[in-house]
Amino acid sequence: MQVKIGDKAPNIGVGEWVQGLPTNIDKNYGKVILVEVFQVNCPGCFIYGIPESIEVYNKFKREDVIVLGLATAFEDYDKNTLENLKLLLTSGKVIGDTYNTLKQQGQLYDIDKLTYKIPFPVAIDNLKKSETFLNEDKVLDFIYENIPDFDKFPVNDQSTIKQRVLEYLKNKKFSAETFERYSLQGTPSTIIVDKQGILRYKLFGYTASLSRIVQGLLNE
Repeated sequence: MQVKIGDKAPNIGVGEWVQGLPTNIDKNYGKVILVEVFQVNCPGCFIYGIPESIEVYNKFKREDVIVLGLATAFEDYDKNTLENLKLLLTSGKVIGDTYNTLKQQGQLYDIDKLTYKIPFPVAIDNLKKSETFLNEDKVLDFIYENIPDFDKFPVNDQSTIKQRVLEYLKNKKFSAETFERYSLQGTPSTIIVDKQGILRYKLFGYTASLSRIVQGLLNE
């Protein structure tokens, strides 16, 4: 079942904890929980999402707030790997599009390293190989999970959506448990859970408001 705003937040799916002690949402009730979901091969994650979450971590680390990082993969499966995540966290090295973009912007040092370190625990999403058998029912199941009002679309638009979903599923090598359970739109995404363990926010992209949101939940 996909989780919605206002639902009890399920634990994040974890393939492996790469940095920090293992933990999860159910271990931190009574605290505001922020999960920064990113991909290793995602320039925007390292320019916007992760730095904003680091800002929250530094500002609230002495309060009832926990920040977690979760590397996922919904594309570029050859780059968004456990090996490249470990490389990032142990040496600061970035790869692929992240490297190219940050290099162009002068945001790397020593050729290929981040200018900052991620200070909070980081895991990789639980990735499972996708089914190879596809039919119209599977395509429609995927569509209705992500577009509940699909039937209201014009017929031509429905056909286009079906074709695009079919192509997407054909190229989808893995299913990322947390990314799909929380119905995230892409990366960077931020999951925010209140002190009662209720999902309050699913944010996509740069928000410039994470600290304000966390402070508001702390004040409740």
